[in-house]
Formats: sequence, C-alpha cells, structure tokens
Amino acid sequence: HITPRRADAMIFNTAPLIVAVAGLLDWVVIPFGTAFGRVLVVRDINIGIVYFSAMASLTVIGILAAGWSSNNKYALLGGLRAASQMISYEIPLALALLWVAMLAGTLSTVGIIEAQRGGWFLFKVPPFGLIAALVFLIAATAEVNRVPFDLPEAESELVAGYFAEYTGMRFALFQLGEYAEMFAMAAVASILFLGGWLEPTMPQWVWALLGLGALALAAFIRFSALREVLLVRPILALAALAAVLCGLMVVGIGLGRTPVLPSMLWFFVKMFGLVFFLMWMRWTYPRLRLDQLLNLSWKVLLPVGLLNLLITGFLLTVAR
Repeated sequence: HITPRRADAMIFNTAPLIVAVAGLLDWVVIPFGTAFGRVLVVRDINIGIVYFSAMASLTVIGILAAGWSSNNKYALLGGLRAASQMISYEIPLALALLWVAMLAGTLSTVGIIEAQRGGWFLFKVPPFGLIAALVFLIAATAEVNRVPFDLPEAESELVAGYFAEYTGMRFALFQLGEYAEMFAMAAVASILFLGGWLEPTMPQWVWALLGLGALALAAFIRFSALREVLLVRPILALAALAAVLCGLMVVGIGLGRTPVLPSMLWFFVKMFGLVFFLMWMRWTYPRLRLDQLLNLSWKVLLPVGLLNLLITGFLLTVAR
C-alpha cells in the first residue's frame, strides 16, 4: 500500500472501509426468497427501505473523506463532484421509494413484496408505476456513479477521481463498495417494482410466445453477422436463458405445479436483468457534463417524481 506523504493517514485508510461497509450493509434488509416456510432475509425491519436509503447515503462520507485526505486536487474535486451528485439524486430516489410505500402501506421490504401478490407495482396506476420505476433507475444509476453519471471518476479530467491516490486492497475496497451498491440498487428495484421473489402470473400461451420470441432472437443473432460484435454476445446469452426459462414455465404450468420455479431463482433473474440494464447504459451513453447532470436531477427528475407522487396519492384517495 502507498500512502501519500502529506495525506491524513488515519482518514485516508478509513475512507475505503466506510464505502465498502456501507455498500455491504445495504443487503441486510434485502430478501432473496422463501424456503421451508421462512423468508430468506438477514433482518426484516418495519422501516426497511428507510434503512436502505440511510446506508446508501453513508457512501458520501467515505468518498468525501477519501478526496479530502489524499492531499490531491484531482481527488478533492472528484470527492466534491461525487457528494454533490449523490445528494442531488437522493431526493428523486426518495420520492420513488415513497411512491411504492404509499401503494404498499408499509416500509418493510418483505411487506412490499407481499403487497404485490395481486400484480407488480410497475403496472399499478398506469402509467405512474412506470414513471416511478424510471425515476428510481435513473437516480440509482447516478447514486452508484455509473456511466453516464460517472463524473467523479472522469479520467480525462480528474485522472481517477476521489481514489486517484489509492492502490492495492484499499482501491479494491472502493470497487467492492461500488459494485455491492450497484447490485443492491438492482435488487431493491426488483423488490419495489417487479415483485421480488414472486413468480409472474401469466397464462401458458403467453410464456410460450415469449419463449418462441426469445428463441427467434437468439437464432437471429447466432446466424447473422451480429454474432461477431462483442457487445451483442451478452444479449445472445440472455435470449437463450429467457427461452429456457419460458420453456420450463410452459412445462411446469402444464403439469399443474404452483409455483413452477424456486423463488430465489426469480429474484436473481430479475436482479441480474436490471444489472444488465445498468451495464448496457454504460456501453451506450456518453458521459454527461456537470451542468447536464444536475439539471437532470433538479429540473426533470425532482418535479416529475413529486408530481407522480401527488397525482397517484390523489387518485388513490378518490378511489377509496
């Protein structure tokens, strides 16, 4: 490990631990499924999504500490950028969480999943469920500093951002915290809007059509010139996996099994699908400027999220 000569050694060494621990603590309230009549979760607390939001916010402290303690102007600028970005996008993220809590009537992650047995929140009060999901995904992408919101790590401007002076295991801890939080955001998105571990309830013929469509897409990619494109190969793998999954559902429904597949499998399929979406954004979109990034939060996501919450609340009140 290399510590800069004029760095604040104690804070410099503690900052990566704060980021890594905050990223891992997100998983305490995330349920993976059910087995033997029990919910597979470390701790089901009645304010689960508030706890998740609080743990995700702790990352800001570690990033600011890393930037300031490094005694490096690029690291300090990266830390300040990260703090302004994460604080700005926490508000739209909280509005999306409140939208889900309003429909579910609970802040517990397990309770939110159970409230979706009649249908995913993504399709509830259309189109407001879709709007809330988009606000959450965009804000979550900015929260974990993924492209196109990776301004704190802009190599062309800031060398490497707030961890410019870090090497070895301390650098690895930053990466661990970042990826742990990215997977946690995808897991929470699947819980909030896609029913978590709950199996989709669709007729057998719908599963058959989806499977044939996925199979046709996989065959088209496999036997066309697109198979040589590296970025298309993950899509080929996902299409093949979707075809197998739909085939299993068709057979299971035909045999009268309920549920057809294990709950944990559905949770991880949804979670990794959202992780793939976040990765796909990284391959597709260029990095935003700082003014564009902040304008998107304060002038677009914040008013859209607030209006979405107010209109949905009004409609639910009228319906009751």
